[in-house]
Amino acid sequence: MAQTKVQPFLMFQGNAEAAMNFYVSLFADGKIVDIKRYGPGGPGKEGSVIRASFSIGGQTVQCIDSPIKHAFGFTPSFSLFVDCASEAEIDRLAKVLAEGGEVLMELANYGFSRKFAWMNDRYGVSWQVNLP
Repeated sequence: MAQTKVQPFLMFQGNAEAAMNFYVSLFADGKIVDIKRYGPGGPGKEGSVIRASFSIGGQTVQCIDSPIKHAFGFTPSFSLFVDCASEAEIDRLAKVLAEGGEVLMELANYGFSRKFAWMNDRYGVSWQVNLP
């Protein structure tokens, strides 16, 4: 019997592959697991992502390029939370994820961890990085 799986699913509007490549480049174990693209005559732009999955930090994430334009995007009320193994790692991730995005909470000690930051990356996806 197949086991039920729960995975984050990110809907992009034309930049799923760029986002995926960016995310897998940030983690030593990062890899693209699978990618399917629209062909000619499909509902999406030819070459854009019908559905893909990538793995970062042991977590598989699904994503698509929506062929339908939506008036909504990502929200910080859902974020990817990363427990970092070192101060160097949290410093690197906080810097790179904030580039071209928006910092919601600066990298600092907020009392609940040694270091923490929260940002929306250049693709609008929200990240929390933590040094426990």
